[in-house]
Amino acid sequence: FSLLVCSTDSIYLIGSLDYRSNPKKMSAVMSTSKIANAGAQMSGKASRVTKVVRLQAPCARIPPSVMPATRSTLVIAAAAATASPPSASLADQFKPNAVARIPPTQQKQTAIITGASSGLGLNAAKALAATGEWHVVMACRDFLKAEKAAKAIGMPAGSYSILHLDLSSLESVRQFVASFKATGRRLDALVCNAAVYLPTAKEPRFTADGFELSVGTNHLGHFLLTNLLLDDLKNAPNKQPRCVIVGSITGNTNTLAGNVPPKANLGDLSGLASGVTVANPMMDGQEFNGAKAYKDSKVACMMTVRQMHDRFHESTGVTFASLYPGCIAETGLFREHYGVFKTLFPPFQKYVTKGYVSEEEAGRRLAQVISDPKLNKSGAYWSWSSSKGSFENQVSEEVADDAKAAKLWDLSAKLVGLSA
Repeated sequence: FSLLVCSTDSIYLIGSLDYRSNPKKMSAVMSTSKIANAGAQMSGKASRVTKVVRLQAPCARIPPSVMPATRSTLVIAAAAATASPPSASLADQFKPNAVARIPPTQQKQTAIITGASSGLGLNAAKALAATGEWHVVMACRDFLKAEKAAKAIGMPAGSYSILHLDLSSLESVRQFVASFKATGRRLDALVCNAAVYLPTAKEPRFTADGFELSVGTNHLGHFLLTNLLLDDLKNAPNKQPRCVIVGSITGNTNTLAGNVPPKANLGDLSGLASGVTVANPMMDGQEFNGAKAYKDSKVACMMTVRQMHDRFHESTGVTFASLYPGCIAETGLFREHYGVFKTLFPPFQKYVTKGYVSEEEAGRRLAQVISDPKLNKSGAYWSWSSSKGSFENQVSEEVADDAKAAKLWDLSAKLVGLSA
């Protein structure tokens, strides 16, 4: 929900507060227009605050642990305007890059990267920002984590902005799209990178909309996001827009890694047809397996790229691509894996398979698919080798099954509330 905070002589449009992931510690998301003369301070005390106007949110939706279920006005502490703005205010720190100050044709190229607060997404954001030719919108669940990560990795001030996005909530996806459009920024590349991986889970977890978490986040959230931003990509001033969805070798059963059990298999999509809910959480309708749910979601992502190419490339000029950037053996994606796996997997990849890729190198490869003129083939699945660098790889028989992919598209569109 959004808040308009009014003091005696200034108005602060604070943006939106996310209370879903941690209701006891709501975090401000600064996707705002210009804040005049002073900033809002989450200090617990207010000076000369006259009123707070709540927008778009009945209090009944706020969990009882946050506040009583009443319809009274939600009070947020705000600092009064002063002659000289506080230099350390939350608004001054995060507001300036959110809203474009010049027309789209005069802006740097803009890329949205989901899951950009760590790992592959963060390193891709760094690689793009370092060129000086791109502005990166970091689409993340945790605003402050993303800000700290960007600073820690050395992204130049002004090269990025942060907007809140929780892909496990379709409402959050729609809210993100509205917030991005309100910034006035152009869109030249959309990178669907964020993912959840629950290999040790014995029981399924679910999104805010009731979908199994891996499918709901990795596939359905990104499916809605790409469809809602397609017109923005179509109108990219650089005339070379790209939409990149990160795939995985584990979803391609034509590889050695793809044949490690449990193997990806969407079956007849009966589970997706029933909504991948508590009663039927796997896309193929079979018994739940956390590792397979991730692999299946990546198959769906790669299928979606091929469908988007067939449906939209010719009419929009958007280049659609997927990739496997290499085995990032040390990554936060494995945070929920067994401890022994996290200990042994990196040296195994480094010294046995020789397939180890650092997060930094993987980020450069993703940035290459986003911006390299040579990697402009739509519908491609990109990989890398030590001998020949980037090359177009072959997808599995299932990923290449266009009839199944069309069925996947129709079912996904229905689940996220789009017309097929």
